[in-house]
Amino acid sequence: MFQNGNETEKASLKPEPDSQEARPPRLPVVPRGDADGGSAHFLLPVYPKLEIKRHAVTDDYKVSSRVLGLGINGKVLECFNKKSSEKCALKILYDCPKARREVELHWRVSGGPHIVRIISLYENMYHGKKCLLIIMECMEGGELFSRIQVKGDQAFTEKEASEIMRDIGTATDYLHRFDIAHRDIKPENLLYTSKDKNTILKLTDFGFAKETTLHNPLQTPCYTPYYVAPEVLGPEKYDKSCDMWSLGVIMYILLCGFPPFYSNTGQAISPGMKRRIRMGQYEFPNPEWAEVSQEAKSLIHRLLKTDPNERMTITQFMNHPWINKSMVVPSTPLHTTRVLTEDRAMWEDVKEEMTSALATMRVDYDQVKIKDLNTSSNPLLNKRRKKAAAGAKEGSTGCQNQ
Repeated sequence: MFQNGNETEKASLKPEPDSQEARPPRLPVVPRGDADGGSAHFLLPVYPKLEIKRHAVTDDYKVSSRVLGLGINGKVLECFNKKSSEKCALKILYDCPKARREVELHWRVSGGPHIVRIISLYENMYHGKKCLLIIMECMEGGELFSRIQVKGDQAFTEKEASEIMRDIGTATDYLHRFDIAHRDIKPENLLYTSKDKNTILKLTDFGFAKETTLHNPLQTPCYTPYYVAPEVLGPEKYDKSCDMWSLGVIMYILLCGFPPFYSNTGQAISPGMKRRIRMGQYEFPNPEWAEVSQEAKSLIHRLLKTDPNERMTITQFMNHPWINKSMVVPSTPLHTTRVLTEDRAMWEDVKEEMTSALATMRVDYDQVKIKDLNTSSNPLLNKRRKKAAAGAKEGSTGCQNQ
């Protein structure tokens, strides 16, 4: 199934020249802070160039037919290391500039706190096409909200929600200090390492990740609608604040069991839902929110600001009392488990709608640019310009609309 080569090559995953994407310089091992005055609790390592193995992945791993998940750009299969018998996850990506970008950005932060680790990378022929095969640690604990659903009668508390958000924030903080935005932080991409009590929550699937440096501002409206920031719904540029909006939505669901924005039409994202997102229209209805602390609600308000310039940064988030343990977060029992369990079928529908929406709503402005009206050479627009200019020369005697 996987056709092998004869060599192992140490190479950067730099995209092909026609992709117009350049690899930024590697970062030194130094403590990092940012404009908010915060400082990191970790160092940013310099990773060696990722070793691309050319021999068949089946020489080293026994690949199962069991599908562990479906990422944005490819499926994930179960596999086992032939020497150690360690269970791993194999992600298969058809080789292209976007796939190489995904692997490059994921590798750059692999091994960071609460981020799924890449073990190795292969380049093989698969079904007649050149593919990138990513071996990752296997996340056997399942998705974030699935774990909460199975708690049953065991109460899920506000304190537990705070701890989960701190873990997600730690992963996001690490990415943002690398000038990387994930752009698709959602429950399906938050997985546990095992089903044990002391399991670790980690962020995965970097299919939409991008650098946020000045030479490469985010301009691609690709998103999952239930976790999409208001500015992504319009033509404006957007950056790391998209991830902060997603954190706000996830935190909201953790504290009550349902999302702050919803579609009344059964569509993945309806005009009404789109309007509510852009206007920041959401509530904290009772009884689900009756006992939730004011600090938690205040934090959500700062994360769901419609103006990205007003939205809090990841450093501000990590320094918030509800997150950084400077306050005693109450162990108040929440309605989350009950709501998620009662609406289990609906929750699955939402996930299916989101998967469908990712395929149909993705508009890639990296390939299709919106032209500036002032510089466009559109013939019809030029004709209207000339007509308007001729009218202006004749003088203006009518009233003007303000």
